[in-house]
Amino acid sequence: NNETDTAHTAAAAAAATTKLILILLVFFISSTYLIYTHRLLSNPTTCHHIVSAAAVANLTSTTTPPLGGGSSIRTPKVSQTILFVPDHLGENKIVTARDLTEISHLVFGIAASSKKWDRRKGYIKTWFHPHTMMRGFVWLDKRVVMSAEDHATLPRIMVSGDTSRFEYRNKQGHRSAIRIARILAEMVRMGLEGVRWFVMGDDDTVFVTENLVRVLRKYDHDKWWYVGSSSESHLQNMYFSGGMAYGGGGFAVSYGLAKEMERMQDRCIARYPGLYGSDERVQACMAELGVPLTKEIGFHQYDVYGNLFGLLAAHPVTPFVSLHHLDVVEPIFPNMSRVQALEQLKIPMKIDSAGLMQQSICYDRSRNWTISVSWGFAVQLIRGVLSPREMAMPTRTFLNSYRRADYTAYAFNTRPVARTPCLKPFVFYLSSARMYSRINRTVTEYSRHRVPHPPCRWKLADPSSIQTIIVHKAPDPRLWDRAPRRNCCRMLKSTKNDRMMIDVGVCREGEVTEL
Repeated sequence: NNETDTAHTAAAAAAATTKLILILLVFFISSTYLIYTHRLLSNPTTCHHIVSAAAVANLTSTTTPPLGGGSSIRTPKVSQTILFVPDHLGENKIVTARDLTEISHLVFGIAASSKKWDRRKGYIKTWFHPHTMMRGFVWLDKRVVMSAEDHATLPRIMVSGDTSRFEYRNKQGHRSAIRIARILAEMVRMGLEGVRWFVMGDDDTVFVTENLVRVLRKYDHDKWWYVGSSSESHLQNMYFSGGMAYGGGGFAVSYGLAKEMERMQDRCIARYPGLYGSDERVQACMAELGVPLTKEIGFHQYDVYGNLFGLLAAHPVTPFVSLHHLDVVEPIFPNMSRVQALEQLKIPMKIDSAGLMQQSICYDRSRNWTISVSWGFAVQLIRGVLSPREMAMPTRTFLNSYRRADYTAYAFNTRPVARTPCLKPFVFYLSSARMYSRINRTVTEYSRHRVPHPPCRWKLADPSSIQTIIVHKAPDPRLWDRAPRRNCCRMLKSTKNDRMMIDVGVCREGEVTEL
């Protein structure tokens, strides 16, 4: 009996111990669940999946027929972009395709003068299209006569508010700088809906609007952003400010910053009666708000005289956003008026705006020629071999805005057009551009610009035998979603002795620009 009682007692103790363990286990699991649930509800976090721009491009791409025939490769198509991550912001932000900044989110404020209106309105017509989703206003000092065509092809005309209460003391400038500086505040007060960015420019500024949108998509419009660029002239930057966005090249102000600027701008302007221009006053107010200039070097002030060829043919590796001072410089294409030249530039702009003006450098190894393609603008053939470092440097086809200053007064390096007569480039300007949608290729044709060339004694093939250059290139709208790099160009076989064929595209693995 004692043995039986002992066995029952041991069994009861074991059962009690098991029950206690089960109770403690349930309590532990329940407590853990409650703790994690509380943390999740009180401090939620977003799971960020970083997807590269290239991956997004692949996911959103459609079928592209191959060049050489055969079956096409079909990639999955999704309804929206999964994520857009600006590299320089240091934070992840989920953005669907529906949330991406588009041209409809921009409002242009164009500063104009009634005295120059008839001469300059043609520039605005080349890039502003009121029947699309573009929004903008031309701000004048007084009403001007408008034809029916003007009403159909130009932004709405506005007359700036009275600025007589503001003092202006700069003897070298004009008090119109005050009314132009206030355009930003006046547009904010209009209460427009769906605005993310206000973009300022002059009546002789031309924007490549698709590239402008590409640049502004990198920034959060709800934050405070002041985006533009400085002058090409080092002296201009010294006299005014190297931290100022020059208004002629254009600049953009995010909606969040514009709202804050509107609240204080009139008080701010009153504190700076001695400043020269409108962009100086805007920058002074930005300084009071503590907002620096975010430089995007595709905005071009072009404080130069003469021919822009050297600057355009060696455009930096960045989207081509704007050009300015069209009344001062020569037409960008020869034997045309300024407006005709801009209309010519619109042809490649429509078929591949991302690639416009982008430079590619390669070599004709059989003839020892250097080739530079500025896509959609011009091609250069040069006897001999010049390094990519040299070719990426603008040639001095232009003069400083301070005519007494020499080439050392630029904010960048330049080089002579030719160190010897034999190195004078043979220039071929764009004559036509076509898009072949079926094979997803552009074909641009460049015709030789006939100007005298000095005699050359080098025992190299003479580039004067080439009359036409044809460039094949696939449009690349995602070009600026990748890390910046020049495209590569390659020689193609041509069946005609007076014609050169070139292929331009993304550099292949291991491809280097070398002879």
